Amino acid sequence: MALTSDIVNTLPTFVIAEAGVNHNGDVERALTMVDAAAQTGADAIKFQTFIASELVTATAVKADYQRQTTDPAETQLQMLQSLELGMDDFARLMDRCAARDIEFISTPFDPISLAWPG
Repeated sequence: MALTSDIVNTLPTFVIAEAGVNHNGDVERALTMVDAAAQTGADAIKFQTFIASELVTATAVKADYQRQTTDPAETQLQMLQSLELGMDDFARLMDRCAARDIEFISTPFDPISLAWPG
């Protein structure tokens, strides 16, 4: 317990703003989120990197909560594609993070995204 107490009392808190896919596939909104996270003093902002077609098939069914909050006629693939950002978009986000002195983090969800930037 002493070690935990020493860490808590001596190390600064590292704040990560969770952006996830809350940009709704809009890179301009994602850039605004970087600005907002930096302005509030966050140390990092975390996104999700994925290629929808690498995650689900065209016939994948949405989860119940997804059907309740999105167009029920839309497939899970279509829904995920609408949330997807491209690698050029992520390069812009990384540049904005560097300019705003905030760390860029992204959770990869498929092998291609894991290898980027490769």
